[in-house]
Amino acid sequence: MINKQVLQGTALRYFLEVARTGSITEAAGRLDVAPSAVSRQIARLERELDVLVFERRARGMSLNAAGELLAAYAKRVQQDIDRVAGDILALRGLRQGRVRLASTEGYAFDFLPSAIASFRRTYGGIHFSLEAYSSKEISNCVRKGDADIGVTLTMTSERDIRVELRRPAPVLAIMASDHPLAGLRRLSISQLVSYPLALPGQDSTVRQLFDISCSRQQLRCEPVFVSRHLDALINFAIEGGGVMLCGELAVRSHLRRGGVAAVPLRDREMNERQFEVQTLAGRVLPNACQAFLEHIRRAVQESGV
Repeated sequence: MINKQVLQGTALRYFLEVARTGSITEAAGRLDVAPSAVSRQIARLERELDVLVFERRARGMSLNAAGELLAAYAKRVQQDIDRVAGDILALRGLRQGRVRLASTEGYAFDFLPSAIASFRRTYGGIHFSLEAYSSKEISNCVRKGDADIGVTLTMTSERDIRVELRRPAPVLAIMASDHPLAGLRRLSISQLVSYPLALPGQDSTVRQLFDISCSRQQLRCEPVFVSRHLDALINFAIEGGGVMLCGELAVRSHLRRGGVAAVPLRDREMNERQFEVQTLAGRVLPNACQAFLEHIRRAVQESGV
């Protein structure tokens, strides 16, 4: 019979940190304990459960099937603890709490920092962390419990994900205000391919939709500049290097300052993206996260994202 006490406390906390880092040494550093202490707790856990939970490799440790089950349990336990702690704090008003965000770079640059700043003007005790990922990584961060809220761009539904908010997020052509195409009301991909283009990498929704549209229309296009960094692409376009593609929100601050134009695209593929705010299906969020979700909904409504 399994000793259920081993599924609580120190052993489980140390296990979860090793699962996150893939290294006993790195986990020990994060926990501020000796690596030997972490090794003892992992060994105890495996002894009590009578099963290995990690695959030991030359360059670290990775979860096996049993470890994946245990990690999912451990994350649920931690989430429940965070929620209860938040509920207790809520009895005194929303004074403390932590919200972990995962977002695409476009929303991490302007929209979310602005939303966090305005939220903290009312709830100054709430702390935030924000990490930027590619679109396809964000749902996985939410699913694994590494983020409370994901803000992303999607083209398909994701398993185990609850969509808190969804809005259309069409792709626009971004260029300097003196570009030959800047005065047009709408553009097509076929008009763009004869001009220098700056595009993100293959893992972005923009690039995937662009490639699909080119394939459907049998258009050939080789971008002159490719980067995973959105700011680099935007600045390249603003400096007159060519046209780049992104959503309106990513360049909103530039549009306000002037010197840049954003032209809608008529191609159907470029209008099939969705802006989504995601949480883990079945999870009851801490009060701080729930409050910030409502704040995001209001911010989206006011900004017309």
